Amino acid sequence: MSTNAWADLPGPSIVTIVVLLSMMSCHSAPPSTPNDICQVFRDNSSWYADARRAQKRWGLPVSVGMAFVYKESAYVADSKPPRGKLLWVIPWRRPSSAYGYAQATDAAWREYLQETRGFFRERDDLGNALDFIGWYNDRSHRRLGIAKSDAYNLYLAYYVGPTGYARGDYRTQPEVRDY
Repeated sequence: MSTNAWADLPGPSIVTIVVLLSMMSCHSAPPSTPNDICQVFRDNSSWYADARRAQKRWGLPVSVGMAFVYKESAYVADSKPPRGKLLWVIPWRRPSSAYGYAQATDAAWREYLQETRGFFRERDDLGNALDFIGWYNDRSHRRLGIAKSDAYNLYLAYYVGPTGYARGDYRTQPEVRDY
């Protein structure tokens, strides 16, 4: 018996190491210059391909898709809404289930997966998030008649939902209108 009990334990398998390393590298760091889309694409070249794929599939202009991602998550893959506070100090619940680059809620994401027959898609993957934004804006275009290049009204519909947009709910929310 060795004097070091750890020495007798088997080491991690190569598969375990590969899986752990790949999990650690899944998320790209947010760009250092998020206001410069050209630099964003230089820093993350696969993001341009993701944006072009959403453009081809849904007619989502690259600039509109990336503007949504910037506004919703500032390019942070695992972004969530801030927690509320209980008694001004204790972290409490989040105001919604929004998550990921597109801040898609659980309900909207489920609907997207069902309608697009999406399997193995994640909200913290930029390509999947841009596809979701393209799908959502395509629906807004068809249901509400908003041009796919009209980033402002598409965003209002994205933020308040198609029914809220049709009702004009954004008119009573000055913080949303200022976006």
